[in-house]
Amino acid sequence: MTHPAFIDPPQPPASVALWAYLALTAVLAPLATPLLRRRLARGKEDPARWREKLGRTPAARPEGPLIWVHAVSVGEGLSVLPLLGALGGRAHVLLTCTTVTSARLMAGRAPAYVTVQFLPLDLPGPVRRFLRHWRPDVAVMVESEFWPRLIHATHARAVPLLLVNARISDASMLRWRRLRGLSRALLGRFSALTAPDAAAAAKLAALGADPARITVTGSLKRGAERLPVDPALRAGLAAAIGDRPLWLAASTHPGEERLVAAAHRAVLDRLPQALLILAPRHPERGTAIRAELEAQGHRISQRSQGEAPQGDIYLADTLGELGLWFDLAPVSFIGGSLVPVGGHNAYEPALHGSAILHGPHTGNFADLYARLDAAGGAVTVSAGTLAPALLALQDGARRDAMTAAATAALQAEPDATAKTAALILSALSAGAPGAALSSGDGSTATGPYAS
Repeated sequence: MTHPAFIDPPQPPASVALWAYLALTAVLAPLATPLLRRRLARGKEDPARWREKLGRTPAARPEGPLIWVHAVSVGEGLSVLPLLGALGGRAHVLLTCTTVTSARLMAGRAPAYVTVQFLPLDLPGPVRRFLRHWRPDVAVMVESEFWPRLIHATHARAVPLLLVNARISDASMLRWRRLRGLSRALLGRFSALTAPDAAAAAKLAALGADPARITVTGSLKRGAERLPVDPALRAGLAAAIGDRPLWLAASTHPGEERLVAAAHRAVLDRLPQALLILAPRHPERGTAIRAELEAQGHRISQRSQGEAPQGDIYLADTLGELGLWFDLAPVSFIGGSLVPVGGHNAYEPALHGSAILHGPHTGNFADLYARLDAAGGAVTVSAGTLAPALLALQDGARRDAMTAAATAALQAEPDATAKTAALILSALSAGAPGAALSSGDGSTATGPYAS
């Protein structure tokens, strides 16, 4: 694979929208601390670590070269774990996250040469302090994280910027098309961009990225590990569920729970003991979802309230437990696909051996679902055909054939990890040669969350 030049970051086009954003966020800067304190009072920030979002940290910058990788949430963080392993021994890695859940999870699973921190707010002071303290030699953004000031300031320091595993949802594509001057200015600051497939690469080019800097590598999620599962919790829930027919609706969105519940009522007509685990994409909607479904006559038990899986729907409105539900459920419907959201990735249920159903709206992962459907590893359903598909998959042999086909199809995909690591290390060699670091035993991360 050929690489673009990294020593001198590209000269991006000017953008009135970017300068307007920078001016506006400078005016809003005094609100940063009150905003974070308010979120802290609501339990949405880590009491010990919230100042990291202001660019303040007690963690020292390690000596030698440093690669900064930003993965916004749990899914992105887990997808880069193999990549972090491939970077071991060449540099220390600073991994930034946005959510409390992802920071805690990644600190427990990242290698020893990785320091986990929160991303600073996209405001002048936090960004300046963050970059001044960490002095990254290479900056790597994962998937679709576009914080204009952070990108602008990193580029201004002549730090090579890479966008890897770039994924732009259909909804984001529409928004960015209205701000094409801004998207060109931001994407033009990246020295190199990688996309999981040709469709994603075309979206990047349409938004103003230089096609010569885009490489199709396959998906980093292809090399991701299974989601974490607590064995004791799994055993307890399996015992509570017993031999009830079980299915999962994962990462559902507003309007979709109603459709899923209607399909479950049809399943109950044939299988009165059936249980649906309903895991909304945004768990904070749990109370409202429960009220809506109880008004329709469903008997709901709620995970966030500490209730056992009773009734006909178990509302799994918690964070960080999706691996548990994929592990328990022999069949999974992947949400965001019966409503025009664009779907969610199918690698996770496949890794846990759960048969995959999805709706027609899969624009975010269109190539992936097309390959799975063609291989017999997934089935497209509508609101009206979801229940029949669930009933058909009560046949264990049929489920086994489907999950085997999904596994084979995904294993046949190229693994982007080695190509992406080579690209990052090429940037590091061009811009910041230095002594390699020992990778240690790879058991824990450094930083406040390390045990």
